[in-house]
Amino acid sequence: MTETGTSGESITAEGILALEAEIEQLEGPAREEIAKRLRVASDLGDLKENAEYHIAKEDQAHLETNIKRLRQRLINAEVVDVDQSNDLFSFGKTAEITDSHGNRHAWTLVGSTEANLSEGRLSAESPVGQALRNKPVGSEISVTTPKGDRMFRIEKLT
Repeated sequence: MTETGTSGESITAEGILALEAEIEQLEGPAREEIAKRLRVASDLGDLKENAEYHIAKEDQAHLETNIKRLRQRLINAEVVDVDQSNDLFSFGKTAEITDSHGNRHAWTLVGSTEANLSEGRLSAESPVGQALRNKPVGSEISVTTPKGDRMFRIEKLT
């Protein structure tokens, strides 16, 4: 698939694996835990006045909604092939970035649902991600953020 695919949610191959693992955990151990809670709560008697049973049923509904949402994401996911043949900071690649405060960051450009800046995964759809995307090593980019303009320099691809 291409980096410019428009039919689905752009995601890395690692993102697909994480999504599949999350679904597997929710459909297996998480469902089993809810079923166990429902059995224990139903053994307590009258279900109309059984708070534990109602809480477990509500948790079950949330779990099933979450599974359905994740399965839909999996259906819509479009794995983006990482182009290792160029020196551009593109989708799926990791780069060392220096910001205007002199801080160094190691960021991987990923889809918005995979993004987690504290883990070094920068959304390619974010303002910073869009500004840095497909730029060569050595590029200095100014980005307007809620806290004002910031400069970023792509130091190297890792």
